[in-house]
Formats: sequence, structure tokens, C-alpha cells
Amino acid sequence: MFCTLPVSAHVGSPDVYAQGDAGPYKLFVVIRPPLVIPGVAEIEVRSSTPGVDKITITPMLLTGEASKHPPVPDTMTRPSGDAQFFTGHLWIMATGSWQVRFSADGSQGPGVLSIPVPATSIATRKMKHGMGLMLAALGVILVLGMVGIVGAAARDAQLKPGEKAPPQNRRRAYVAMTVTLAILVLGVILGGKWWNAEAADYASNIYKPLQMTATLQPNDVLDLKMTDPGWLSARKLDDFVPDHNHLMHLYAIRWPAMDVVYHLHPDQAETGDFRLTLPSMPAGDYHLYADVVHANGFPETLVTSIKVPFIQGRALAGDDAEGTATSLKWNGSGTELSPSYKLPDGYTMTWKRPVTFTAKAPEDFTFTLLDAQNQPPKDMQLYMGMVGHAAFVKTDGTVFAHIHPSGSVSMAALMMAQSQNGSSANNSGDMKDMPGMDMSGSSESIPNTVSFPYGFPTPGNYRIFVQMKHGSTVETATFDAQVQ
Repeated sequence: MFCTLPVSAHVGSPDVYAQGDAGPYKLFVVIRPPLVIPGVAEIEVRSSTPGVDKITITPMLLTGEASKHPPVPDTMTRPSGDAQFFTGHLWIMATGSWQVRFSADGSQGPGVLSIPVPATSIATRKMKHGMGLMLAALGVILVLGMVGIVGAAARDAQLKPGEKAPPQNRRRAYVAMTVTLAILVLGVILGGKWWNAEAADYASNIYKPLQMTATLQPNDVLDLKMTDPGWLSARKLDDFVPDHNHLMHLYAIRWPAMDVVYHLHPDQAETGDFRLTLPSMPAGDYHLYADVVHANGFPETLVTSIKVPFIQGRALAGDDAEGTATSLKWNGSGTELSPSYKLPDGYTMTWKRPVTFTAKAPEDFTFTLLDAQNQPPKDMQLYMGMVGHAAFVKTDGTVFAHIHPSGSVSMAALMMAQSQNGSSANNSGDMKDMPGMDMSGSSESIPNTVSFPYGFPTPGNYRIFVQMKHGSTVETATFDAQVQ
């Protein structure tokens, strides 16, 4: 059996966190998209490389002819005495897959970095109660004022100065005022109907994610069927592009203990239908989070759940991986928030853990893998082209974010954006140019430390699943965090 949960692209985590190189400058970027479209995106940039004198930002569609014709860029400002921190804002005028192009210039010359941004209305803005009352009162005053002006004109317009209005003029004034009031009331009613129709039309364009249902078929086959509830007419169920060589990345997390996690990769069997033969799994209720990327670079995370019995299935193979952890045991003072995690094979993963966390504050989450002798492993490998992957999950299920060393953006969309930058380095489209990636193939060049740029979207309790690879083993460590 299954049920559907509320979803969006990166569930409950709309802000974009990313890091990358704009030529010689390493930038940490935060983009807070507007909740409604058209709307203003708020942007922050911190350069860890000194010497940046100026950063300009340009909003562009990620694909199509419009991506070839950027508008005039806006210049970011320094809001404080911090010479390496910049802020700015951009209007996002239409729903779709966008990018923000950052052009940096300074003592080491120019550089360009493009960050993809999925832009869509995810809410409607309601007027504040006090503002509504004030506008209603002003509206009543305007209506009564207009009625009074028309009445005075009908009664006194043809009188000589100081002459008293005769009874017929007063009767004419009453008739004119009544007719005017009726017309204005009718106008208000029709205007209200027009406004409600416009509001309903806008609400119909609010992001409606693809829905997914999960069923367990014979021979332990997990069947994931997608349906489109209707959002954009151009959205398809067969235009997905590979992201880290897979059309879908599926996280299965046993709930509510969050003590078992699988990172799996179903294959597309037909349009809107993905299937996977499950590995051995303990029984329980699992929340399923499936990441896909459309051909235009727009990412979506589909969410559902399924109850499974104990499965004696296949062995894990390829990029599929699993992890186990202690059950969640939050109490009034929280669980033990350890900065290290002992892995089943004697390896340890440590977290350079900040003292406190604040919602929406950008952080660099840094993790290190050590072998049984507490030394860097000599057989470090890339996991799907990256030093590591992480999933940030809120314990109430309202937040899920699959994060890479380059940030919260999908790699497929990031490569689309980077390929348009014009410089030979960025135009290569090679994943080795992205943060946390090295395609040289030499294990000695692959670090045992990985960093993920991200910010917790809301206060509460979170569990973080971090994956790194050495030899043929994908290690999955689990860390807990309390966010203020």
C-alpha cells in the first residue's frame, strides 16, 4: 500500500545553494527565488578568493533561443565593510528553468559562473488583514465621495451663486445619486468577479509537481508510476535527461525511525514508469524520494511511500548503496549529536560540525572519511563522478534535499548552464571542472574530505545521510542536527 506526500523540487527547500569557480575566483552563491512569479530573487555571494572588485548578475533562461540573448546585467553591491560579500536582486518574469550568470572581475582578471535556478510560483500572497481593512475603508470613502459629487452637480450645477436649490433639483440629485450608487456597486461587484477570476487563473499556474505511486510487483520489483496533475502543458513524462548517468535517483528511508536508507537508481520501463528489482530490505514503511531532471534543466523531486515486507532480494550492484543507523530518539534536550560516525567496516566519517545552526543561514558542511587506522584511505574513489553525496531530511518529512559538492542544483542543469559561459574552461562541459569532482581516475588525487554548500530551510530536527566511496565500498554515514 502507499500514500502520497506533499512534494516540490527539493521538497521544502526552495533556496539554491551553490559553489563554483568564476575564473580564478571561488564563489559561494545563495539564490532565494521568489515565491510568486513574476517576482524578485534575492542573491548573496561570498568570494573565498580575495581581490574581487565587481560582480554583475544576469537572469537568463537555461535553454532555448532566449538563453542566447542575455539582458543588461545588474551590479551587485557590498552591503557592509566585508569586501568579499556581495548582495543583489533580480526580477524573474516567467515560470521555467532559469540561470543566473555571475561575471566577476578583479585583480586576477575576469571570470564567469552560471547557476541554474528552477523558477515557479509555489504560493499565493494574501493581503494582510490590516491592509485589507484600510483599503476597504478607503474604497467606501471613494464611493460615497463620488456619489456626493454627482448629487451636488445634479442639484447645484445650474444655480447662481447663493441661490437655494428648488425641490425639483433636490429630487434630481437624489435620483442621480441613487443611479450613481447602483452603477458603482455594480462596478465593484463585477470588479470583484474579475479579480477572483484572475486570482483563480493565477492559482491554476502554481507549481503542481508530478505525482508518483509505488507498488510492489512479483519478484520484488518496485514499480513507480508518474502522473501529471496538470501544470504546464509543455511538461512531459518522457524527456528526462541523465544526472550522474542515471535518469532517476531514488532515496528510500524507513520511517519514522530513519534507521535504514537506500540510494537506488530505477530504470525507465516506459513513459512515466520506472522499475527496479529491490535489494534485500528489512520490513517497514519507507518514504520514497525520486529526483529527475527534464530536458530543459528543470528538476523535480517526487515523493510517495510504500509498506514492504522483509525482502530477501538481490545484492547491491553498480551505484546502488545502503546505510543503517540508530533509530531517532529525540527528547526534550535532543539526541546525542556526535561529530563522528563509526561505519560497519571499522572506517569512520567525521563532521566539522558548527556549534549551532540557524535556519536559512548558509553553511559549508564538511565531512572526512578515515580508515580503521584513523588515516585517509588510500583507495578513495569517486561516487557517481563526485567525492560525495548527501541527503538532508527533516524528521517530520517536510524537507528533503539531495546535495552535491557543487550545491543543491542538479548536475545536469549545472552543466547546461556552464556550457554557455564562453570561456574554454567552463565551456568544456566536463564534470571535473565542477566542485568536488575529479575525473582524472587517480585515487591519489581524490580527497577523503568533501564539502556541501547548503542551509537548513526551517527550524527543527534533521538527519543527514552522507555517502563517500573507497575501493568498491560506498560508505553511508548518518548525522543529526538541531536547527534554531
